[in-house]
Amino acid sequence: MSNNTKTPKKYSIIVFMLIAYGFSWLIWIPEALIAQNMWIAPEGVKSILALNLGAWGPLVAAIVTTFFYQRGAGVKDLLKRGFMARLGKWWWVVLLTFPVLIGGSLALSGLLGNSLPEFAVLAEPVALPVALIYIFFLAGPLQEEFGWRGYVFEHLQSKYDALTAAILAGLMWGLWHLPLFFVPRAEDYYNRPFWGLMLTTTLVGIILAWFYANTKGSIFAAMLGHTMFNWSNWVLPALKSDSAALILFGLYFIVVGYIVWQYGKKTLKKTSAS
Repeated sequence: MSNNTKTPKKYSIIVFMLIAYGFSWLIWIPEALIAQNMWIAPEGVKSILALNLGAWGPLVAAIVTTFFYQRGAGVKDLLKRGFMARLGKWWWVVLLTFPVLIGGSLALSGLLGNSLPEFAVLAEPVALPVALIYIFFLAGPLQEEFGWRGYVFEHLQSKYDALTAAILAGLMWGLWHLPLFFVPRAEDYYNRPFWGLMLTTTLVGIILAWFYANTKGSIFAAMLGHTMFNWSNWVLPALKSDSAALILFGLYFIVVGYIVWQYGKKTLKKTSAS
């Protein structure tokens, strides 16, 4: 956790949520109304909605709320943590955790005799590194991690232990996606029940918080982990298989259990790393 981050004033999390949800839902709810044939919008409105500006809500909220409570020094510290790329051995933990878990769920499903989904992406290997860069900057991590881990998780720890803070941040993260379930999207988790996303963001949120806590509050580590999560789900489509999806939940629970057992719920990090 960053030593320069000040404890926020009262209601700062509520202010953050109002801005993050308000900014994103102001764009996503009209998109959902159009998708559900409840509103015939002008073409100009559709063009604006196509820019996916709603995804930037958590980043906007983190910067605005930080500036409101901590002024320029707080914003400078927040942005600085987005460039903390000296992760040491944690580079490998961050890079490999989600490919191993998601790939492992598919492998175990196959070993149990279940049919595997088609790995269409692997037919164009040149797209794999390009997708990593695209996902990092434009498909979630940059737009979201300054908010959910860098602001919400960071500041909730002034009131709760790290595990509780991570769970609350994960639930807020999941609920934020709600309007997107009423819009046709390619991502597999939007074609599953909403509770599945909520459970996923809670468990994955704990893992991302673990990355964050053990890299001295590196938002970059959280962004990189989020990138690997999205990228791995794209390359290894475990959510297209019911059995693999259930196994994946089990693996997430095992990893979260290991984290709590080995690192403790109070900080989610080793004492020596403090």
